[in-house]
Amino acid sequence: MPPITRRTAIAGLAAGGTAAALPARPRAATPFRIASTWDFGVAANDAAVARFRAGGTLIDALEAGAKVPEADLANHSVGKGGYPDRDGIVTLDAVIMDDRGHVGAVAAMEDIAHPISVARAVMERTPHTFLVGDGARRFALENGFRPEKLLTPEAEAEWRKWLQTSKYAPQANSENRRTPLGGPLDHDTIGMIARAPDGALAGACTTSGMAFKLHGRVGDSPQVGSGLFVEGGVGAATATGLGEEVTRIAGTARVVSSMRAGLSPAAACREAVEHIARLRGTALDGVQVGFLAMDRAGQVGAFALLPGFTYAVAGDDGRSTVVKSASLRPA
Repeated sequence: MPPITRRTAIAGLAAGGTAAALPARPRAATPFRIASTWDFGVAANDAAVARFRAGGTLIDALEAGAKVPEADLANHSVGKGGYPDRDGIVTLDAVIMDDRGHVGAVAAMEDIAHPISVARAVMERTPHTFLVGDGARRFALENGFRPEKLLTPEAEAEWRKWLQTSKYAPQANSENRRTPLGGPLDHDTIGMIARAPDGALAGACTTSGMAFKLHGRVGDSPQVGSGLFVEGGVGAATATGLGEEVTRIAGTARVVSSMRAGLSPAAACREAVEHIARLRGTALDGVQVGFLAMDRAGQVGAFALLPGFTYAVAGDDGRSTVVKSASLRPA
């Protein structure tokens, strides 16, 4: 199969005389759609579906779903229980966004267990879109969030073990390893994208970032256009894997742009992965990068650099199944 490029997609649209204007939301109602990265996205999807069916908004559903891995102490890549930075400090990042340009994000925030809820508060209670570090923590405390210790005994033990060598080497697909879930060298997140029956789109990401990172490091996850992007009438996308590689190409903004140009979600994800591979070459050896996307009709697709990326998709009955993503390189 030849590489897919946005240029060829745009040329094809031009030849067919398709209008460049943003399409309106589909009129036909379809079931609530949600997709999340990795196997642990099933539990997050279940919580989101339950919240939406109980009368919650799309944002309510995404917040409820994202809070599940944030509270899971066995998940060392998200929320409380996440592995700390090289100074032994757990810092958390999150973003939430709808398809009308409403967005809130926090990064490098300490002592608050649910950064997705703080991100939502930034979106709804401030004129800003992004708060970081001590400013994010102070905002959370001023808005009723309670501080708590995020470094668990298990995470601290892994940090002290790491201090013996102080070597960082990302392990691809460590999110799906079960002993422990996330793995001591984990560097990932959960990304969620959803569509309401009326065609509205939204997404969320939350993460504890790279294990043993430099203090203050922020990856792609909370950055709009890198870890998450949503555009009305077009689609939504989220990213996974090594964040530095995603930020180099504003990955999710690129995926959504490709869907706007006419590519399917899967093809748009593939185009972004192929672009990173061409750009970075052997620098990507052993590194995972993947994208998950949903178009305005609720169709879901994904593509990754390496085999092993999985995602959870809720069907018409609301039950989620885990799907293995196609990949560019062999195992």
